Amino acid sequence: MPVPSLYAKDKNVSQRKFFVCGTEIMEGKWEMERRYKRTLYASYLGYITQAIVNNLAPLLFVTFQKEYGISVAQIGFLVTYNFAVQMLVDILAARYVERIGYKPSILAAHVFAAAGLIGMGFLPGMTDNPYAGLLAAITIYAVGGGLIEVLVSPIVQALPMDEKSAAMSLLHAFYCWGHVLVVVLSTVFFQVIGIENWRILTVLWAVVPIFNIFLYAGAPMKVLVEEGEALSAGKLFSMKLFWCFFLLMICSGASEQAMSQWASYFAESGLKVSKTMGDLLGPCMFAILMGASRTFYGIKGDRIPLKRFISLSSVLCIFSYLLAIFAPNPVLSLAGCGICGLSVGIMWPGVFSLAAEYCPQGGTAMFAFLALAGDIGCSGGPSVVGGISGAFGGDLKTGLMAAIVFPVILIIGVNALKRSR
Repeated sequence: MPVPSLYAKDKNVSQRKFFVCGTEIMEGKWEMERRYKRTLYASYLGYITQAIVNNLAPLLFVTFQKEYGISVAQIGFLVTYNFAVQMLVDILAARYVERIGYKPSILAAHVFAAAGLIGMGFLPGMTDNPYAGLLAAITIYAVGGGLIEVLVSPIVQALPMDEKSAAMSLLHAFYCWGHVLVVVLSTVFFQVIGIENWRILTVLWAVVPIFNIFLYAGAPMKVLVEEGEALSAGKLFSMKLFWCFFLLMICSGASEQAMSQWASYFAESGLKVSKTMGDLLGPCMFAILMGASRTFYGIKGDRIPLKRFISLSSVLCIFSYLLAIFAPNPVLSLAGCGICGLSVGIMWPGVFSLAAEYCPQGGTAMFAFLALAGDIGCSGGPSVVGGISGAFGGDLKTGLMAAIVFPVILIIGVNALKRSR
């Protein structure tokens, strides 16, 4: 067996090189992938943090209302405000994140998330106006959530690994599993410890982003595009292809949330089932099956063309809406809600991956603007359903029927990409 005549460390590609008989041989990929596993695991935990930020407060809305005397309208504004702050962060991140750097930005994101979660438990009681205290806490953790949403996907996309689209799908699955964990573990806490001790729960959930600060601190990172080589915002905005992906992201978020946000209400008021049954077989099943879809593609994605998978999932999404609307009994209608979760799982991460493939020099700005588009869809989809339902005398089925336009646009857009370079 020949003996390596020289050993060298290549700083640019972060791999070891051997020179045998004058031939350069790269060390196995397993060594490089092992070094970046910490980054990948921290990113998984980052999306669980995002799930905590978005889904813990809604579990406490009734408690807020009783303890602080907050109206239903004020409670509803808390959700809108959270996503509005995150969308503002999406816009600002497109301009400043690459200048600051990935690592300082993602560490700051988790500091904000942890501080906001702890603040949610204590700031309302420290101010004369508890509602102002809640808004302050939400502002803090929404900044963290917005930064996480912008940063985690490009951090993983930049990792030196094969099958980026599969990795992206598995990454986004952790948001779904995080959502399920928040609901299940918080419910167990309320039953065992008591809902009156909810402030302790906010501190316990803050442990997740605090731990992830240390995990990310020692994790190696690469950048999507070297400094000075990424496309400017003006250049992105001049590209028809960018606006195609922007529209696809809006439709991805809208297809998902148009059903998710109305599933519980639809089950309780439209299908006349109990709230407990509606929540378990509606939004909870939706989240579980959405996570299952993303996990499946994360494991088997190397064998399935991404554009075909998105197209077939969009067809399944249309079927799920029709099943929920026209099924002859409530069980089948609830099955339609759950199948919708299975169908939309690939949409958000899949469009991210396609954008990175078609616009490799888009950089962090592109991911930030696409995250903004997704958030627009997440807020706009349920609004379309609610608005059209209201126009037809509160008939939610009519509103859900209108939402079918979003997966239809996805099918058209993804097939148009097949003819693009």
